[in-house]
Amino acid sequence: MQTPTLLTVLVILVLAGYWIGRQRSIQLAQPAGGIRFLRSLPNYYGLMAVVWAGVPAVLVLLLWGAFDSVLVRGMVMAGLPEQFQQLTAERQGLIFNQIGNIARGADPSADPALLAAAEHYKNLLQISVVARSIVLLSIVFAGIGIAYFYIKPEVRAREHFEAVLRTSLLTCSLIAIFTTLGIVMSVLWESIKFFRIIPPTEFLFGLQWSPQIALRADQQGASGAFGAIPLFAGTLLIAAIALIVAVPIGLMSAIYLAEYAKPKVRNTVKPLLEVLAGIPTVVYGFFAALTAAPFIRDVAHWIGNTFGWEVFANASAQSALAAGAVMGIMIIPFISSLADDVITAVPRSLRDGSLAIGATRSETIRKVIFPAALPGIVGSIILAASRAIGETMIVVMAAGLSAKLTANPLDSVTTVTVQIATLLVGDQEFDSPKTMAAFALGLTLFVVTLGLNFIALKVVNKYREQYD
Repeated sequence: MQTPTLLTVLVILVLAGYWIGRQRSIQLAQPAGGIRFLRSLPNYYGLMAVVWAGVPAVLVLLLWGAFDSVLVRGMVMAGLPEQFQQLTAERQGLIFNQIGNIARGADPSADPALLAAAEHYKNLLQISVVARSIVLLSIVFAGIGIAYFYIKPEVRAREHFEAVLRTSLLTCSLIAIFTTLGIVMSVLWESIKFFRIIPPTEFLFGLQWSPQIALRADQQGASGAFGAIPLFAGTLLIAAIALIVAVPIGLMSAIYLAEYAKPKVRNTVKPLLEVLAGIPTVVYGFFAALTAAPFIRDVAHWIGNTFGWEVFANASAQSALAAGAVMGIMIIPFISSLADDVITAVPRSLRDGSLAIGATRSETIRKVIFPAALPGIVGSIILAASRAIGETMIVVMAAGLSAKLTANPLDSVTTVTVQIATLLVGDQEFDSPKTMAAFALGLTLFVVTLGLNFIALKVVNKYREQYD
């Protein structure tokens, strides 16, 4: 029984178990005078049957999926002749992939050993599918049977079900926590290996970024410089430009929609603003590369040629200003929508009190509503800043890949995320400083973002104590 069919059958059986458990509780309650003599509602007895039948089956299915391929591969490789057993792990992986291709008919190999292994592989897969179906169906039927005999009027089914639900929620929370820890530890481990080769001071304070490593002593153009200051400067420059564009527009639009706009206007304009959040970033990248960047370059050249300003006359076709401006347009909905929700959530009593003592609407917004909503507004700005710092596609297409230490927004720059993507593209050796530099950049970006969030949390808590 294939996986989709098996899952469909399991769902049907679990739903049948719910109905059986519910009907069983109602049946047992009839001699005592009805369901009012049950310790829980009939639905909870049905849910208890679902727990008995579904949870063990799901756990076994997950474990089966996790270890099935490993066991099958081990048995297939163990059945190969001795010369295959002496190969390296990478070579054995290639041999196993070839066996899988032979079993699927995609590789007409003539090697008798591989043909036999492919036949063995297909047999093991068939045995695994049949055994999985038998085991899971047996577990579901056993669970329904146990629930059927365990259901009694005096059983507190609601408490049992809620205990399982609490355990499931706790498990999901722990999975999220351990997943985060796993990500951090994996990045940290690779970063430590990088810093054993490249000193942290050179990485954090170096002014030259050229991660190409020379393969020969006479090779040119491979300096192997890992100074990340140009990347951090480019990241902050583009993010600052994006926030300069997005914060005023986003906040003003939020204030207008929340305090001044009529309901009809608000119901029309707000969805149109939020449409910007659904546009793929690659579309923004095309717009920045094909429209915004050439326009900014032409305007800068006109200004430079007209007034003799060399900075404008030398404007690059790919610039931080083009990438930052388009990125600012992209993150306007993040600030506008969240700030609008926060401003709307300010208690009406604060508005009425301010207007009652003679304040104008604009004074009420500036001196009452805006300070009261400041924690949420700061949160929206931090979210937008994180979105800007983590953007890659727009920077690649509109700002370029040049790691330059410059504050000129008309020059081409690059960011940390762009370099991470560049370093990990293609076939790479994960024991080289060039590849491990991506993990060091990721760790540094994580620490910086964590620091920004910590500062924002302090600001939020300060003003929340004042206005709550």
